[in-house]
Parts: sequence; structure tokens; C-alpha cells
Amino acid sequence: MEKLEYHFSTPTIEPAHGAVLCGVVGSGNLEVLVRPADTAASCTIEIKTSARGFGNIWQAVLAEFIARHSVGGTHIAINDMGATPAVVTLRLDQAISQYAGGLR
Repeated sequence: MEKLEYHFSTPTIEPAHGAVLCGVVGSGNLEVLVRPADTAASCTIEIKTSARGFGNIWQAVLAEFIARHSVGGTHIAINDMGATPAVVTLRLDQAISQYAGGLR
């Protein structure tokens, strides 16, 4: 199990919910937990993954996500079981949409 942590400066998002859990931990999938953080203009993303050695791929996927979404004021935890970048992007988009009040 590899643990990764990333920090991003980004505009703040207004949460519609206190915390959101999206996805399931299973083969080729992951779960994303979004919760409020103490710092308004930044986002911390912690990843626990079964696939070691993909830090540069995670960095690229997360940077693209941050470029599309204002997620300041959040702490995002990801528990991964080998999801592809497309699945990671899908789950992150779903989770932040739910957090902001979009999907129910």
C-alpha cells in the first residue's frame, strides 16, 4: 500500500453537505471522501493505493481535476484499488458535484 499526499491552492467551494462519500473500494475502483477542511484557499488530497509507483500519474490527474474545479476548503481522501485515470476522474467529479449539491 502506497500513501501519497498533494496540496493545491485553489478558490474555495461552498459545500452543500458536511461530507460526501462516492464510489466503492474494489478491484479497479476507488472511493472518494470529500469533507470540509480548516484552510479556505487550499485543498489537501490524501491517497492510499494498492498500485505503487504511479505518483506522477496521480499528480497529472489531480492537477487536471484542480484546473476544472474550485475545491479550496476541502480535504479529499482517496482509497484506491488500481483504478484507471478515467475512473479516478469520474469519481472525483461525482464526489465534488455531490459535495456542492449537484448529484443526490
